Amino acid sequence: MVDHVFADLTLAALYDHLNPWGPGDDFYLGLLREAGSVLDVGCGTGQLLRRARAEGHRGRLLGLDPAAAMLVQARQARPDVEWVLGDVRVRTWQQEFDLAVMTGHAFQALVTDEEIRVCLRAVRAALRDEGRFVFETRNPGARAWERWTPDRVHEVTAADGTPVRVWHEVRDDGPREGRVRFTETYAGEGWTTPKVCHGVLRFLDEESLAGFLAEAGLTVEAQYGDWRRGPVTPTSPEIITVARRAPASPANPG
Repeated sequence: MVDHVFADLTLAALYDHLNPWGPGDDFYLGLLREAGSVLDVGCGTGQLLRRARAEGHRGRLLGLDPAAAMLVQARQARPDVEWVLGDVRVRTWQQEFDLAVMTGHAFQALVTDEEIRVCLRAVRAALRDEGRFVFETRNPGARAWERWTPDRVHEVTAADGTPVRVWHEVRDDGPREGRVRFTETYAGEGWTTPKVCHGVLRFLDEESLAGFLAEAGLTVEAQYGDWRRGPVTPTSPEIITVARRAPASPANPG
């Protein structure tokens, strides 16, 4: 399901302003530089692939996203990258990529076990032998949702110069069965009413992630707790996972 914030052209145009380039992007860009072909699942506005191409990456760069409004931003900025509308349920590839990534905590938008399984199976199928899948999730031990409060307001400027205020509010008093429901509110000067988007994110620990990956035929190569490649600790902010396509077995062909 496409979140309204990503389906609305006005809000999609604000995405890069709300999510400026940071240490996580540098981490992924380093991996892209070493990969001949890259699949970015849930690419959004395509900041990562756009930067790689601008730097001179000559290989295949493909961004996949279910939100047309986000891909409008991507195509306008960099038409020489392959942008594909859809998701891994309807768009599939067979051993075509050296690297697959999911950035911006996109993996957490997979809220059911089946969504996770479908995504991981599709990613494994898309990778060449020994290809890598790299993604990050927020460490549930860091309890990031406790900082998603209405008093923490971010202000950005829209393309027309209008200031827009953005804030979050967690529902249900926190996680339920590992899922956090929240609202994201956008209020612009001159707007008739604020735009309120509803979201759900799933928080998984290391053990749960490893189980899903193994079931899909992916082997954990490394995990980091921050973008400096520090260890995962009980309260480290991230669980950054580097997984490899494991050799096929009779129980897990492909």
